[in-house]
Amino acid sequence: MKQTIQIVTPNDYSAITLKQYLLLQRDLKAYEGDKEAITATLFYHLCGVTPDILRKIDTQTFTQISDRLFSFIAQNEFDLQRFVTIGGVEYGFEPDLSKMAYGAYVDISKYEKLDIDEDWKKIMSILYRPVTKKIGKLYDIQPYTGDEENEHWNDVNMGVHFGALFFFINLSKVLLNTTLKSLIQQEEIPPNIKSILVESGEIINQL
Repeated sequence: MKQTIQIVTPNDYSAITLKQYLLLQRDLKAYEGDKEAITATLFYHLCGVTPDILRKIDTQTFTQISDRLFSFIAQNEFDLQRFVTIGGVEYGFEPDLSKMAYGAYVDISKYEKLDIDEDWKKIMSILYRPVTKKIGKLYDIQPYTGDEENEHWNDVNMGVHFGALFFFINLSKVLLNTTLKSLIQQEEIPPNIKSILVESGEIINQL
């Protein structure tokens, strides 16, 4: 008897939560170097296709879907989403990083690098806080206390998370290019969160 299998592939990262993404990354790292296992991992985490079902898919369909999945995870263009609603509460991205509370700056600076890992939800809880006032494009968010909840960020889609991450990546490139132009001898300046937060006052508004 012929079996019909329906496979739904995600179109963008809004379909993937942080929790799902971290599980995917964990398995991809475990199977690093094994393309067959990596492909099976993508099918499982992104499409919900188990290995036993995967073996029943015809070669043409398998190739088409796997190509689509590898293209999907290679996406690298994301826009910063200044507002996100979680559990009925609207959160806003830090309006002015140059005026960020010192405690928030210190707490972010303790991380050696900006990367989406198990600590990322803590960084997001610092960067995004509940909106208290909003007039047009201007808004205020709750003062930083150092005791913000962060577990709810596990259920937020990766479009939001990548938007925040790539904002800092792009900002670091702007800061790097600006700094290089002012140097007589051009040398590599490693971008890191500390320099980004200190020097981003005017540039963040331009972005």
